[in-house]
Amino acid sequence: MDASVFEMPTIELNGARVMPDWSGALFWPEESTLIVADLHFEKGSFFAEKGQFLPPYDSRSTLARLADVCGRLQPARVIALGDSFHDDRAEHRIAEKDAETIRQLTTGHEWLWVAGNHDPAPPAHFGGSVVQEIAIGALAFRHEPLDEGFEGEVAGHFHPCARVRVRGRSMRRRCFMTDGARMILPTFGAYTGGLDVFDPALQPYFPRHFQAWMLGRGRVYAMSRRRLRGRAA
Repeated sequence: MDASVFEMPTIELNGARVMPDWSGALFWPEESTLIVADLHFEKGSFFAEKGQFLPPYDSRSTLARLADVCGRLQPARVIALGDSFHDDRAEHRIAEKDAETIRQLTTGHEWLWVAGNHDPAPPAHFGGSVVQEIAIGALAFRHEPLDEGFEGEVAGHFHPCARVRVRGRSMRRRCFMTDGARMILPTFGAYTGGLDVFDPALQPYFPRHFQAWMLGRGRVYAMSRRRLRGRAA
């Protein structure tokens, strides 16, 4: 494990101590588990098929960052919280080099693909196991957060982002959202956008308070709700 893990902040989540990483991954040292959300492999090629051409390197970029954080933190287990593949044909469009990287990652770790709304049946031939959701100790991992019974929930789906003003400049970053009982992870995918933490779609999950852990260069920054600046347009 890289020495930088000891510099990562620790958050208590339903009694478990977890660590948000600047890459957008969450690390649970006690269980040697790394959690990522919304990889959206082959989103670029999906839009290219529809005539909206984007550089076709999103899967490779996402995989490079995923391999890096796995190398730094060396988890025994990786949980991908759904929407790992952008659509049900993504497996047929992905470059063989990128497919091989996925297989290397799933071979090197216990790998769990949580089913998402974009990929309700993640392809089996990349390795790993597919689950609808999974509970480990004090935490439960699923793609979409629940309306109730959420204590210890770790979810994705919403791609939260926050905006803060620093030294006269407005900065928008992906972020973790948590109130100590549940957490919603930022998207890990290269071509995925973000939903402002104050968007009405997110308010039911954090009706009273939350803290945003914003991704920065080489670290994450804790921001209380009162420091954030309205809607991240």
